[in-house]
Amino acid sequence: MTATTSSTEHTSPTGNGPHSGAIVAATGVPLSEARAAMIMIHGRGDSASGIIGLADAFSVPGVAYVALQATSNVWYPYPFMSALEVNQPWLDSALAAIAEATTALTSTGMPLDRVVLLGFSQGACLASEYAARHPRRYGGVVALSGGLIGPEI
Repeated sequence: MTATTSSTEHTSPTGNGPHSGAIVAATGVPLSEARAAMIMIHGRGDSASGIIGLADAFSVPGVAYVALQATSNVWYPYPFMSALEVNQPWLDSALAAIAEATTALTSTGMPLDRVVLLGFSQGACLASEYAARHPRRYGGVVALSGGLIGPEI
């Protein structure tokens, strides 16, 4: 499996906020042929092209893997247990990027219960927070070293 990367660094966000929901790296089968999809969200200091490499470890047939890119490789500036306000507008923009990617996948006909959110570190916090704020039946939520964002649950 080889990652197809359309951009290694996203520096010109669209919409409101610092991040775009553009899928900048992909591997696995094309979405049109996929029976499931995984949205991969990198951690602080990493990139879409970095986290997409995890797809090789899974090697599940019939899955499309896509990854998002944070502006300057950071989704939000302060630790995840900080007050929510100090991580704005970055946090809301990061969650909107996940929503945009989720909508892009489901608009191709991929059912949400076949979409897995996977994140590492900051990405794990975002995957968890997004799922908690948008409770639906997902294919799964994988949080590798992360938790819900904010000082209180």
